Amino acid sequence: MQYIATLLLITISFSAVAVNNPAIALFGYIESPRSNLNLFPQWLSVLERHMKEMATEGLCDARVFNRCHMREWLSFLQSISDLSADEQIRMVNGYANKKDYILDIENYGLDDYWATPKLFLQNNGDCEDYAIIKMISLKRLGFDVNKMRVVVVQDTNQKIAHAVMSIDRYDDILILDNQIEEVISHRNIFHYVPVYSVNERSWWMHLPE
Repeated sequence: MQYIATLLLITISFSAVAVNNPAIALFGYIESPRSNLNLFPQWLSVLERHMKEMATEGLCDARVFNRCHMREWLSFLQSISDLSADEQIRMVNGYANKKDYILDIENYGLDDYWATPKLFLQNNGDCEDYAIIKMISLKRLGFDVNKMRVVVVQDTNQKIAHAVMSIDRYDDILILDNQIEEVISHRNIFHYVPVYSVNERSWWMHLPE
Protein backbone atom coordinates (compact mmCIF):
# COMPACT_ATOMS: atom_id res chain seq x y z
CA MET A 1 0.00 0.00 0.00
CA GLN A 2 3.02 2.31 -0.10
CA TYR A 3 2.06 3.73 -3.49
CA ILE A 4 -1.49 4.43 -2.33
CA ALA A 5 -0.22 6.00 0.86
CA THR A 6 2.11 8.25 -1.14
CA LEU A 7 -0.74 9.39 -3.34
CA LEU A 8 -2.84 10.06 -0.27
CA LEU A 9 -0.20 12.56 0.81
CA ILE A 10 0.04 14.05 -2.69
CA THR A 11 -3.72 14.48 -2.89
CA ILE A 12 -4.02 15.91 0.59
CA SER A 13 -1.46 18.52 -0.43
CA PHE A 14 -3.98 19.78 -2.97
CA SER A 15 -6.32 20.76 -0.14
CA ALA A 16 -4.61 24.14 -0.01
CA VAL A 17 -5.46 24.73 -3.68
CA ALA A 18 -8.65 26.54 -4.59
CA VAL A 19 -11.34 24.15 -5.85
CA ASN A 20 -13.04 25.38 -8.99
CA ASN A 21 -16.71 24.58 -9.49
CA PRO A 22 -16.93 22.14 -6.56
CA ALA A 23 -19.71 19.57 -6.47
CA ILE A 24 -20.99 17.52 -3.55
CA ALA A 25 -20.87 13.92 -4.68
CA LEU A 26 -19.15 10.69 -3.65
CA PHE A 27 -19.71 9.84 0.04
CA GLY A 28 -20.98 13.41 0.51
CA TYR A 29 -17.59 15.03 -0.13
CA ILE A 30 -16.71 17.93 -2.41
CA GLU A 31 -15.04 16.74 -5.59
CA SER A 32 -13.11 18.61 -8.23
CA PRO A 33 -12.14 17.12 -11.62
CA ARG A 34 -8.54 17.20 -12.82
CA SER A 35 -7.10 16.17 -16.18
CA ASN A 36 -3.43 15.37 -15.53
CA LEU A 37 -3.39 11.57 -15.36
CA ASN A 38 0.41 11.55 -15.41
CA LEU A 39 0.20 11.79 -11.62
CA PHE A 40 -0.97 8.15 -11.69
CA PRO A 41 1.67 6.08 -13.51
CA GLN A 42 0.40 2.78 -12.04
CA TRP A 43 -3.08 3.45 -13.42
CA LEU A 44 -1.78 4.43 -16.87
CA SER A 45 0.43 1.34 -16.86
CA VAL A 46 -2.56 -0.91 -16.12
CA LEU A 47 -4.50 0.50 -19.07
CA GLU A 48 -1.54 0.11 -21.44
CA ARG A 49 -0.64 -3.39 -20.27
CA HIS A 50 -4.25 -4.54 -20.50
CA MET A 51 -4.52 -3.40 -24.13
CA LYS A 52 -1.35 -5.30 -25.01
CA GLU A 53 -2.46 -8.43 -23.19
CA MET A 54 -5.82 -8.48 -24.94
CA ALA A 55 -4.00 -8.31 -28.29
CA THR A 56 -1.76 -11.27 -27.46
CA GLU A 57 -2.94 -14.62 -28.74
CA GLY A 58 -1.73 -17.92 -27.31
CA LEU A 59 -2.30 -21.65 -27.35
CA CYS A 60 -4.65 -23.08 -24.74
CA ASP A 61 -2.09 -25.67 -23.72
CA ALA A 62 0.62 -23.06 -23.16
CA ARG A 63 2.05 -22.93 -19.64
CA VAL A 64 2.10 -19.13 -19.72
CA PHE A 65 -1.18 -17.46 -18.80
CA ASN A 66 -2.39 -15.76 -21.99
CA ARG A 67 -5.47 -14.52 -23.80
CA CYS A 68 -6.73 -18.03 -24.39
CA HIS A 69 -6.75 -18.62 -20.66
CA MET A 70 -8.84 -15.45 -20.23
CA ARG A 71 -11.67 -16.95 -22.26
CA GLU A 72 -13.44 -18.05 -19.10
CA TRP A 73 -13.70 -14.41 -18.03
CA LEU A 74 -14.75 -13.28 -21.49
CA SER A 75 -17.28 -16.13 -21.69
CA PHE A 76 -18.71 -15.03 -18.34
CA LEU A 77 -19.15 -11.49 -19.64
CA GLN A 78 -20.83 -12.83 -22.79
CA SER A 79 -23.15 -14.99 -20.70
CA ILE A 80 -24.52 -11.96 -18.83
CA SER A 81 -24.62 -9.56 -21.77
CA ASP A 82 -28.40 -9.91 -22.18
CA LEU A 83 -29.20 -9.25 -18.52
CA SER A 84 -30.39 -5.89 -17.22
CA ALA A 85 -27.73 -3.31 -16.43
CA ASP A 86 -28.36 -3.59 -12.68
CA GLU A 87 -28.05 -7.37 -12.83
CA GLN A 88 -24.83 -7.13 -14.84
CA ILE A 89 -23.33 -4.86 -12.18
CA ARG A 90 -24.31 -7.31 -9.46
CA MET A 91 -22.92 -10.29 -11.37
CA VAL A 92 -19.61 -8.59 -12.16
CA ASN A 93 -19.17 -7.63 -8.53
CA GLY A 94 -19.82 -11.18 -7.37
CA TYR A 95 -17.56 -12.71 -10.02
CA ALA A 96 -14.56 -10.64 -8.98
CA ASN A 97 -15.22 -10.99 -5.26
CA LYS A 98 -14.88 -14.78 -5.53
CA LYS A 99 -11.14 -14.35 -6.04
CA ASP A 100 -8.86 -14.58 -3.02
CA TYR A 101 -7.39 -11.46 -1.45
CA ILE A 102 -3.58 -11.49 -1.58
CA LEU A 103 -1.25 -8.64 -0.72
CA ASP A 104 0.99 -7.25 -3.45
CA ILE A 105 4.09 -8.00 -1.40
CA GLU A 106 3.21 -11.70 -1.57
CA ASN A 107 2.29 -11.64 -5.26
CA TYR A 108 4.94 -9.36 -6.72
CA GLY A 109 7.40 -8.54 -3.96
CA LEU A 110 6.23 -4.91 -4.04
CA ASP A 111 4.37 -2.85 -1.47
CA ASP A 112 1.88 -1.77 -4.12
CA TYR A 113 1.25 -2.99 -7.67
CA TRP A 114 -1.82 -2.35 -9.81
CA ALA A 115 -2.58 -5.55 -11.71
CA THR A 116 -4.34 -6.01 -15.03
CA PRO A 117 -7.37 -8.33 -15.20
CA LYS A 118 -5.07 -11.00 -16.66
CA LEU A 119 -2.75 -10.90 -13.65
CA PHE A 120 -5.67 -10.71 -11.22
CA LEU A 121 -7.29 -13.78 -12.77
CA GLN A 122 -3.97 -15.59 -12.62
CA ASN A 123 -2.67 -14.49 -9.21
CA ASN A 124 -5.67 -13.08 -7.29
CA GLY A 125 -4.96 -9.63 -5.85
CA ASP A 126 -5.74 -6.82 -3.44
CA CYS A 127 -8.35 -4.07 -3.27
CA GLU A 128 -7.47 -1.96 -6.32
CA ASP A 129 -7.15 -5.10 -8.46
CA TYR A 130 -10.78 -6.02 -7.68
CA ALA A 131 -11.86 -2.49 -8.60
CA ILE A 132 -9.89 -2.52 -11.85
CA ILE A 133 -11.29 -5.79 -13.19
CA LYS A 134 -14.81 -4.70 -12.26
CA MET A 135 -14.44 -1.44 -14.17
CA ILE A 136 -12.92 -3.11 -17.23
CA SER A 137 -15.58 -5.83 -17.15
CA LEU A 138 -18.40 -3.28 -17.16
CA LYS A 139 -16.67 -1.31 -19.89
CA ARG A 140 -16.61 -4.45 -22.06
CA LEU A 141 -20.32 -4.85 -21.37
CA GLY A 142 -20.92 -1.36 -22.78
CA PHE A 143 -21.14 0.81 -19.67
CA ASP A 144 -20.08 4.43 -20.03
CA VAL A 145 -16.49 4.87 -18.81
CA ASN A 146 -17.33 8.43 -17.78
CA LYS A 147 -19.68 7.09 -15.11
CA MET A 148 -17.17 4.70 -13.53
CA ARG A 149 -14.14 5.27 -11.32
CA VAL A 150 -11.58 3.52 -9.18
CA VAL A 151 -11.87 5.28 -5.83
CA VAL A 152 -9.10 5.34 -3.23
CA VAL A 153 -10.49 5.87 0.25
CA GLN A 154 -9.37 5.90 3.83
CA ASP A 155 -11.16 3.19 5.78
CA THR A 156 -11.77 4.87 9.13
CA ASN A 157 -12.74 1.57 10.80
CA GLN A 158 -9.55 -0.27 9.93
CA LYS A 159 -7.45 2.91 9.60
CA ILE A 160 -5.96 1.82 6.28
CA ALA A 161 -6.11 2.91 2.65
CA HIS A 162 -8.57 0.96 0.52
CA ALA A 163 -9.88 1.02 -3.06
CA VAL A 164 -13.36 0.41 -4.46
CA MET A 165 -15.15 0.92 -7.75
CA SER A 166 -18.00 3.39 -8.16
CA ILE A 167 -20.59 3.73 -10.90
CA ASP A 168 -23.17 6.46 -11.36
CA ARG A 169 -26.67 5.00 -11.68
CA TYR A 170 -29.72 7.23 -11.99
CA ASP A 171 -29.50 9.67 -9.05
CA ASP A 172 -27.19 7.46 -7.04
CA ILE A 173 -23.59 6.25 -6.91
CA LEU A 174 -23.20 2.50 -6.46
CA ILE A 175 -20.14 1.04 -4.76
CA LEU A 176 -18.58 -2.27 -5.77
CA ASP A 177 -16.34 -3.33 -2.91
CA ASN A 178 -14.43 -6.55 -2.31
CA GLN A 179 -15.18 -6.15 1.42
CA ILE A 180 -18.96 -5.93 0.92
CA GLU A 181 -20.87 -8.77 -0.71
CA GLU A 182 -23.69 -6.69 -2.18
CA VAL A 183 -23.57 -3.64 -4.46
CA ILE A 184 -24.77 -0.77 -2.30
CA SER A 185 -25.31 2.98 -2.46
CA HIS A 186 -22.51 5.25 -1.31
CA ARG A 187 -25.10 6.84 0.98
CA ASN A 188 -25.13 3.63 3.05
CA ILE A 189 -21.38 3.60 3.70
CA PHE A 190 -20.14 5.81 6.52
CA HIS A 191 -16.58 4.60 7.19
CA TYR A 192 -14.93 5.58 3.90
CA VAL A 193 -13.31 8.96 3.34
CA PRO A 194 -12.67 9.45 -0.40
CA VAL A 195 -9.23 10.82 -1.22
CA TYR A 196 -9.06 10.58 -5.01
CA SER A 197 -10.83 8.78 -7.83
CA VAL A 198 -9.75 8.08 -11.38
CA ASN A 199 -10.99 6.72 -14.69
CA GLU A 200 -9.55 6.59 -18.19
CA ARG A 201 -10.02 10.28 -18.86
CA SER A 202 -9.86 12.23 -15.62
CA TRP A 203 -9.22 12.15 -11.92
CA TRP A 204 -10.96 13.85 -9.03
CA MET A 205 -9.77 15.08 -5.69
CA HIS A 206 -12.17 14.86 -2.76
CA LEU A 207 -12.35 17.26 0.16
CA PRO A 208 -14.66 17.62 3.15
CA GLU A 209 -17.70 19.84 2.66
